[in-house]
Amino acid sequence: MKVFIVPPNSLILFDLVERFGHEPLSTMQLIQEMVDNLEIDSPPLNVTPDDVKRGLKYAGIEVPSGIRGRLAVWSELFEQADATIIMEDAPYAFGCVGCHRTNLILNYLLRQRGMPLLELRYPLDDEEAMTMVLQVKGFLGGLK
Repeated sequence: MKVFIVPPNSLILFDLVERFGHEPLSTMQLIQEMVDNLEIDSPPLNVTPDDVKRGLKYAGIEVPSGIRGRLAVWSELFEQADATIIMEDAPYAFGCVGCHRTNLILNYLLRQRGMPLLELRYPLDDEEAMTMVLQVKGFLGGLK
């Protein structure tokens, strides 16, 4: 199954999803495709008119462009997701958590989809980390 991870560039969640036999949907793969795409002729912006339209699907024109831009990129991923793992209260070094408003909208959109969803708190010690890994393993093992 395809599993969308939040934060979308979390290497830890990416690795766990992959190790337990599912396809992680992450920002890293999508950004590489956008950067490597020879059809895009506006580096470093690497946006197309279709990207802008996708962002407007989820947030109005009055919403800051950074939020619309992130939603445009991430929408390609979360629209194809079969399940989601959301890590709450992660430190800034864990993934892309710098844009809190985007995360609020993204988490809302994911919850509205009605797909299997695991919400976790960022572990603060070794015991919590082991518990988190077991929760992820159990969640992913229960997906069909």
